[in-house]
Amino acid sequence: MTSERPTYHELARRWKALRATHDVRVREVACVGAPRTLLCAELGDPALPIVTIAAGVHGDEPAGALALLALVVDRALDPRFSYRLWPCTNPTGFDLGTRTSADGTDLNRTFGRGGSSPEARAIVTANRDRRYALALDLHEDDEAEGFYCYAYGDGGIGEAIVDAVRAAGAPCDPRGCLRPDPHAEAEALGGLSLSLLLRRNAAERTLTLESPSQRDLSERIATHVVAVRAALSQTTVK
Repeated sequence: MTSERPTYHELARRWKALRATHDVRVREVACVGAPRTLLCAELGDPALPIVTIAAGVHGDEPAGALALLALVVDRALDPRFSYRLWPCTNPTGFDLGTRTSADGTDLNRTFGRGGSSPEARAIVTANRDRRYALALDLHEDDEAEGFYCYAYGDGGIGEAIVDAVRAAGAPCDPRGCLRPDPHAEAEALGGLSLSLLLRRNAAERTLTLESPSQRDLSERIATHVVAVRAALSQTTVK
């Protein structure tokens, strides 16, 4: 697992190289109206229940994108599922190291009404008519004391993830697992995040996982790896 922050070009190159070694299907999805594309990676038997995982919607939060790559490289994803992965949903922000895209847009507010940013529209269109057993979005929080998460949907999966992170020796924030009302949160944010959109119409359970960006990058990557694996282990195959 690397703790170095690559450029987006290098991140994309690493994902595309997995086609030859890990049976990963990687394609580029056009962002209509913008001179860029998003990577979409799929793996596993399409007949299995599908899990979707996204990372990098805020360009100054690289740990999720690097953790997602590490999970695939290390073949650490639960084989009971197939996967649709969005390795980095804000390529320009990733290279700039900014929360927003190069257009100055916080993409995590733009997933309502078919998508109000080129990146959101690309993801919404690609996800149309898909249903997921689980949806995860990997984030960081520069004010957090440790890991915490937002959980939408039934069951105690969020609490189990926090327990797993704590058992792995990583710090956890006092917030633990938050269960906000989706409608109130959308109003507070001023728009729909990807997690809120997927919970509304595509996923039985949706979680936003937050690692503490004040910690070393390698620690944050490792925390996300533990959290994703815990989320998968707590998801029932139907």
